[in-house]
Amino acid sequence: MAIVIITDSSTDLPLNNDDIRVIPLKITFGTEIYKDVVDISHAQFYEKLSVSEELPKTSQPAPYEYEEEFKKVKEAGDKAIVICVSKKLSGTYNSAMLASKNYEDVVRVVDSGSVAIGQTILVQYAKRLIDQGKDIDEIVKELEAKKNNIVMLALLDTLEYLKRGGRIPAAIAILANIISLKPIMGVENGKLAVAGKARGMKKAIKLLGEIIENAGGIDFDMPYCLGYTGGGETTLKQYIEENKEQWAANIKSLPIFTIGASIGSHAGLGAIGVAFFSKAATIK
Repeated sequence: MAIVIITDSSTDLPLNNDDIRVIPLKITFGTEIYKDVVDISHAQFYEKLSVSEELPKTSQPAPYEYEEEFKKVKEAGDKAIVICVSKKLSGTYNSAMLASKNYEDVVRVVDSGSVAIGQTILVQYAKRLIDQGKDIDEIVKELEAKKNNIVMLALLDTLEYLKRGGRIPAAIAILANIISLKPIMGVENGKLAVAGKARGMKKAIKLLGEIIENAGGIDFDMPYCLGYTGGGETTLKQYIEENKEQWAANIKSLPIFTIGASIGSHAGLGAIGVAFFSKAATIK
């Protein structure tokens, strides 16, 4: 009997992986609906985002999509751990829970409490525990305990997409653009929240490093990763260069992901992200 991980494309992990099965989210641009990564790549998503007047929307997989995977798991005599986007940010968790009602003997559903690369590192930790030979209940207990130590931060280049999504007033977005205000968003109690802000990218990058240290620092014994949205590669390189000491000996082998629609539709172009488990066990 094997334990498989089922997650969604918010993690930006490859779809074709026997150990980690990824169910695509749906992305809607106007009247056009795409399956994330299947019908539209990250590059194509950001290309459309850059010219679209309408903000794209993401939606969770339907319960039947999870149920199809659960059926395969049960027929193979295996068990599955489902790791979802924070239930306060998406209906993905609810879809998985509905689908699991007929498979409670083989399926466990975990709310990651995070999104995108924050969710990714919890999936990677689950894979590590499986490889260590732990049973499904031990793994779920460990994930529930450790997920509260995940810190996920995103430095935005613009507030334009938050304005379009109705998350901030237009006047604030205009003022922020005039004074070059760069916000840093985080996940707090399963919801997106402002972690800090600075004028100009250089100061914002410095502030991001300070916020990481204030959150307890990076536990390099646990999974961690960096990411960027479309056009954010240069900013990410600048961040790494200016925070060499923070990454120490790990700087030559940093896991870097292209962040997809789950965050990209809100953060927009030119954003970067950092996800890690805090060394301070009390960090929420």
